[in-house]
Amino acid sequence: MDIRYSVNPRDFKRYTTDDIRREFLIENLYQPDHVVSVYSHVDRMVTLGCMPVHRPVPLDDGLDVWKNFGTSYFLERREIGIFNLGGRGTITVDGKVYTLDRKDCLYITAGSKEVVLASESSVVPAKFYMVSAPAHRSWETRLITLKDAVKRPLGSMETSNKRTINQFIHPDVLKTCQLSMGMTVLEPGSVWNTMPAHTHERRMEIYTYFDLPKDGVVFHLMGEGTETRHIVMQNEQAVISPSWSIHVGVGTTNYSFIWAMGGENQAFDDMDEIPINEMR
Repeated sequence: MDIRYSVNPRDFKRYTTDDIRREFLIENLYQPDHVVSVYSHVDRMVTLGCMPVHRPVPLDDGLDVWKNFGTSYFLERREIGIFNLGGRGTITVDGKVYTLDRKDCLYITAGSKEVVLASESSVVPAKFYMVSAPAHRSWETRLITLKDAVKRPLGSMETSNKRTINQFIHPDVLKTCQLSMGMTVLEPGSVWNTMPAHTHERRMEIYTYFDLPKDGVVFHLMGEGTETRHIVMQNEQAVISPSWSIHVGVGTTNYSFIWAMGGENQAFDDMDEIPINEMR
């Protein structure tokens, strides 16, 4: 497991490109028949990826749960959201099988002991993108398909940010302890994932970008609004955004991304906007 510690915004101002990428960028999430995991001490969020090809893969596989979490199994005191970004796959939770098509999501409640990830085809395997947060109680494990998600159209072509926010793990859809997740899809011709930029002082956020062509990238902006930095991101990479860091990015083409949040509240619109003409 890759461990990432918290970063002070004052120290961040002195970071080089390599420093920023080492602390915040998450690469190579989808390794055949292996669970890749990154533990962030920012709100103790865990980002995981798994691409089952030749065998079903237990979620606990390789996590060294007792060493890293002090529990007997991974979800003993955690909840998790799982999106499928590949071919059709299945997730078995304590004996119950859930089938996920591409862009479907499964919320698994705390206390779920045995979770197994599998693909229906080794030729087009599933790619399970996962984010887990600490949880204080159990709710209900639930499959949320793309058509079930709450859809919020935002932006315009004039400002190059016409997009649809699909809210999956959200208070308007189901109850969770603190985890919120959704998928934003930009329309052709739009490249900004939000503007004006904002922070979530009471919540951190993790993005993963996908549906980017091989020659496409996203410039994910970070740092405080008055002293910005950026990470150049490629397809199927993720990035950790602390609460003090702005949340905004711009691509060389349209793309999609999954956002995951955890922290003090679950109020989607609880954000602190930064006026564009004050950004530096």
